[in-house]
Amino acid sequence: MIPSVNPAVAARAVVARLGAALGADLSVRLWTGETIPLVPGARDDLVVHLAGPDVLKRFLLRPGAETAFRLIAEGRLRVEGGAPLEALDRIDHGRLVHVRRALDLGALVREAWPLLFTSSRPGDSAPSADPGAGRGRDRAGRADADFIRFHYDVGNAFYALFLDPEHVYSSAAFSSDADDLDAAQIRKLDRICRKLDLKPGDRLLDIGCGWGALAIHAAQNFGATVHGVTLSPAQLAFAQARVDALGLADRITLELRDYRDLTGAWDAVSQIEMFEHLGFRNHDLHFQTVHRLLKPGGLYLHQASIRRGGVRPGPPGRPARAITRFIFPGGELDTLAMTIDGLARHRFEVLDVETLRPSFERTLRAWSARLYARRTEAEALIGPARVQLWLAYFALFARGFERGVVSVHQTLARRHRPGRHSPVFR
Repeated sequence: MIPSVNPAVAARAVVARLGAALGADLSVRLWTGETIPLVPGARDDLVVHLAGPDVLKRFLLRPGAETAFRLIAEGRLRVEGGAPLEALDRIDHGRLVHVRRALDLGALVREAWPLLFTSSRPGDSAPSADPGAGRGRDRAGRADADFIRFHYDVGNAFYALFLDPEHVYSSAAFSSDADDLDAAQIRKLDRICRKLDLKPGDRLLDIGCGWGALAIHAAQNFGATVHGVTLSPAQLAFAQARVDALGLADRITLELRDYRDLTGAWDAVSQIEMFEHLGFRNHDLHFQTVHRLLKPGGLYLHQASIRRGGVRPGPPGRPARAITRFIFPGGELDTLAMTIDGLARHRFEVLDVETLRPSFERTLRAWSARLYARRTEAEALIGPARVQLWLAYFALFARGFERGVVSVHQTLARRHRPGRHSPVFR
């Protein structure tokens, strides 16, 4: 016989047991309006709202980030009173990943039993993609333009809510605690140009040029002539308008095009966190293409987020599937060893590797704070559930960079040419 316990009573017992295992200074708000502290004395300024008993049911049956993102996308789970990153900061990661060991699973099952008979209520969901789309496929088997547009054509107005004035959507380069995001992004752009040893008249190809920040910086401050390519119509329209308004059309050209279809030769090539979109099967083609487009002795700046480890990663875990479903379709992260090996195999000489891991954590925290502060505007643009998804995405990666599970590096390489070379990055 199915127990006739009120689901709210069962939920209180389950939340108390989970709270004792997590020890988090957070509260949970049930669908009834009742607020339950996870531990005695926990603050209730920041609460995790559960829209119904089915939320706990789905977590108990399939715990993890993928379930959390699905529930957020359906509006069944949300953080109130602050951003998800603030809530995650109140949970000790060690206790979170080992929570099952701390639980009396038998007692949990007995207490949660009534919840397992509640009906699930998945409502309308935020836009999503197939998390396996393009995985393990070469360029011909991937809809790269669709992947890019899913992520970037969410709207220029949305990105403007949390990016710096230059619209740089990659890790900044902080130099001190006093730095703010805007200054740190300018520093990063300047560092890239100096590493590429750009001089007046040099021709720079910017692969995945985004909203044009690097192209504009290189042309205005280093006298370079820049060609930028993107697969996002929204980015292209914004970047072209900026170039025209600044009177730089004689030094900067932009186009909607796959860089692998380009012909020509450039003095320098930059790729700033576009590589993550390509998929493992296309990494060799990427390095081959950059080598083909770069003059002998030319410099290549490769900035990319990576996974920890020295071997090719295996199948994606649930957090990765959650991100590729709702935020970043087609994305796969390699490792630093894979990057260096790929460059070496395709006749590049690696000159310098610099980590920006602490800076990316700070960048993500700044983006999270800015987006949360303007969440009402963001919700009007893309809807409350999708805003929560983006905030959860920032939270997941900020903690990942903090722990070192993911990192980001700037790798400077030169297309091999025998003989002496002048020093770079002075």
